[in-house]
Amino acid sequence: MSAQPLLMIAVARGRRPGERRVALVPADVARLKERFQILVERGAGHESGFADEDYRHAGATVATSRDISVKADVILAVRAPEDEIELRRDTILISLGAYDEDVAARLRSSAVLHLALERLPRTTRAQAMDVLSSQASVAGYAAVLEGARELGIMLPMMTTAAGVIKPANVVALGAGVAGLQALATARRLGAQVHAFDVRAAAREQVESVGAKFIAIDADQRE
Repeated sequence: MSAQPLLMIAVARGRRPGERRVALVPADVARLKERFQILVERGAGHESGFADEDYRHAGATVATSRDISVKADVILAVRAPEDEIELRRDTILISLGAYDEDVAARLRSSAVLHLALERLPRTTRAQAMDVLSSQASVAGYAAVLEGARELGIMLPMMTTAAGVIKPANVVALGAGVAGLQALATARRLGAQVHAFDVRAAAREQVESVGAKFIAIDADQRE
């Protein structure tokens, strides 16, 4: 009896302006290659620092968008592919994009099964697949770096021959995953950090990263 052919998984290249992420890195290809055939679209990892040769060395086949359209059983993408990749009927797409109406309409018309990562239950068992938390953490970190670059003063206190520069004050409005990461990053850069959140229970999390919680007395709100 002949062996059943392995499922074909394809990694699509991101095409949106500014998109630098890739859905699968070479290290993960090496872990999956024994159980699946893996196609990687040419240039898919370039913006993330992974050359096509890195994927070949890990065990993947570098392919064109046409190859992916024709051969893939499962397509992995950071965001749902644009028209460059034709999504065949019954193809499984795993990506972000659950709340993009244009994407949803196109996927419905092509009868593609879309496993939208935003809709994964945010439970302990699914923590490793919680893309919302992981990307929010990165966003909080990047927000501080971008803010520091645009700010007219430096974040840390500095003592120079000309005098002392006071540290900047950074306030996070909201102490979710992104806010907490922003606070921790700003504090590491030397800023004085504060946070406000409508949830009083967030105080403990804010203080755990070294920030001061801004509490508002409900009776004084006008």
